[in-house]
Amino acid sequence: MKLYKLILLFALFSQLVIAQKADIRGNIYDKATGEPIGFATVALIGTKYGTVSDQNGFFNISGIPAGQYILKANYTGYDSFTFELTLRNGQIINKQIFLNESTVLINEVNISGKREQARTEVKISTLTVTPKEIKALPSTGGEPDIAQYLQIIPGVISTGDQGGQIYIRGGSPVQNKILLDGMTVFNPFHSIGIFSVFETEIIRSVEVLTGGFGAEYGGRISAIVDLKTKEGDKKKLSGLVSASPFMAKAVIEGPIVKFNDEKASSTSFILSGKHSYIDKTSPSLYKYAVDTGIGKLPFQFSDFYGKISTIASNGSNLNLFGFNFIDKVNYPNLADLSWNASGAGANFKLVPSSSSIIINGTVAYSNYDIALDEVKAEPRQSQIKGLQTNLDFSYFTSNSEVKYGIEFNAFSTDFNFINFLKVPITINSNNTEMAIYGKYRYSTKRLVLDPSLRYQYYASLRKGSIEPRFGLKYNISDRLRYKMAGGLYSQNLMSSVSERDIVNLFVGFITSPDLIYSKHAVAGFEFDLSNQIDLNVETYYKDFTSLYTLNRNKRVVAESDFSKEKGNAYGIDFLLKATFVNWNFWAGYSLGFVNRDDGKQVFPALFDRRHNVNLVANYLFGRNKVWDAGLRWNMGSGFAFTKIQGFFADNKLPNGLNTNFGLDNPDIGIIYSDKINSGRLPYYHRLDFSLKRKIELSKKSYIDIIASVTNAYDRKNIFYYNVVQNRRVNQLPILPSLGVSFHF
Repeated sequence: MKLYKLILLFALFSQLVIAQKADIRGNIYDKATGEPIGFATVALIGTKYGTVSDQNGFFNISGIPAGQYILKANYTGYDSFTFELTLRNGQIINKQIFLNESTVLINEVNISGKREQARTEVKISTLTVTPKEIKALPSTGGEPDIAQYLQIIPGVISTGDQGGQIYIRGGSPVQNKILLDGMTVFNPFHSIGIFSVFETEIIRSVEVLTGGFGAEYGGRISAIVDLKTKEGDKKKLSGLVSASPFMAKAVIEGPIVKFNDEKASSTSFILSGKHSYIDKTSPSLYKYAVDTGIGKLPFQFSDFYGKISTIASNGSNLNLFGFNFIDKVNYPNLADLSWNASGAGANFKLVPSSSSIIINGTVAYSNYDIALDEVKAEPRQSQIKGLQTNLDFSYFTSNSEVKYGIEFNAFSTDFNFINFLKVPITINSNNTEMAIYGKYRYSTKRLVLDPSLRYQYYASLRKGSIEPRFGLKYNISDRLRYKMAGGLYSQNLMSSVSERDIVNLFVGFITSPDLIYSKHAVAGFEFDLSNQIDLNVETYYKDFTSLYTLNRNKRVVAESDFSKEKGNAYGIDFLLKATFVNWNFWAGYSLGFVNRDDGKQVFPALFDRRHNVNLVANYLFGRNKVWDAGLRWNMGSGFAFTKIQGFFADNKLPNGLNTNFGLDNPDIGIIYSDKINSGRLPYYHRLDFSLKRKIELSKKSYIDIIASVTNAYDRKNIFYYNVVQNRRVNQLPILPSLGVSFHF
């Protein structure tokens, strides 16, 4: 209660301080569709006062002296908007702006909005991804997916197409927080690692923060992926249906209360669903890619998401959402794995008409269950469920922004596992995390400062963590910007997956016995080589001062369930982007080092990939640009692995000396080298290609036909080597596909 009063008093004091001048704020919409327009420039003509709308179309200009002004809004492809207004001291004006699509042919790409944002925000180790960019990437099965896009970002590593996970600048998957509309998603990637649970067609934006992130994010020590979905169509019923050899999907959206220009308010809905059937099509279409012992690609998943959005005339909004994600893998006579994730929640933004403070909040409940039944092992089971809430307050002055908030998470974990020695490992716990944070951004023409502070309290451990963080950007010139960031991060959630496992589809969650810490330091520069070409270079260091792993090889019940180690990750990332009217080009290179220290030896992590290159090109051509060609080439050096010294007859003795031995040969046991991960797999490289043709049926409907080829030159990339069977298992081979989607 005292904390609440302190926040309220601080908010009132802040409002009194900044109420001496006027504010203009509002939202920018496409007049035809009601869709918000992000990165539009808004300015008072003839003054220094201006800003850029955020991804949701919201803008705020503060600290304006009283007087008469002309407000102007611009965005590429739309007619300019101007509005005359008179401001009084302390006045707050909410202005909703509607832009008409321009009838004039645009012959050049104007990205001044994003450039202005780059000059006024630190945005280090941050990449904003749009659905358009995801769709431009050649995709497996012709199905664009954020899981495939993440893999081209410098510093991001994927370990494989089957059970592949995402590792971001040296952090393991459980050390990355994945947010969907403000709610944590514990396992966002399906067992066939080329697909995520997220439907591309309903995404508004994705922010990937690979390190050095601010105090508004907590509870993870490596990276953040913050995904936000769009509202449903505010003016008409629309959607799509599509099918490919990999899956079928459908999206439908429309108004419940229609959007109109006068009130600028609406209520809309959006529903999406997809279901895979690669297990059904692979025996005939991709027979050459199927393990003869299985007879199919044994993956199956279904994803459903729904959202209802209400937007008020002043820009306030309320979103109600729910989801259910299902994943199954069935290896006949070997293993049967399934997981189910479900949840529901709400988020909101309040824009009070008489206050300069903007209030945002999220409340959500989620549940994740996973189970694995194996023929030659005991079943495994894990569950994590809980409630999370967040409330934050933001206000702006002419050259600064203050954001502060509180966060509360309560969740429980239930983990059950019996190892090969028949020793049970059962870990059940209830956890409560509470946090308070504050952030201040100060911006001048040359300098941007972004200090923040978070206090995170872990009730189950009775420990608190004070986490200072800092960001800085210096605009050396209009085209060259230097930036740096760093901070302290903590979490107490860990995974049952060992970082030494090559393949592990079972991802269980456990509360760590103590806090897990990391320190980040990032520095780099942005250089606009021209209006269409920019270069970003960042070097980083992450110090993982305490890490915990599950002791799956414990020999007696009394032995600890955990083992402790530490590690670090460091490297340099380069990203060159070129954006023109008809084509785009992306070139990324990463040099990275990831090490672990278990107290006995220092060794490279399994996902330590020294070199990683991604080249991506996209080209629009033909009359009315109805053809879209995409190309991606990825090359990575080999992952680390532990060499084998020999084999032995692994006689099991469940009854000690009284065990009865049969006539069959015992299982083969493996003797590994004492030097962990001292070997290296061969280099990995793959070429993907896609060609899309758009067929207009009417003004509001069209068909997309997508032909794609994954691994176009059929590179035999190694997945792992089965030493017992003396058999090499490769990643996915060449996979041609033809998909069709109908948009209405």
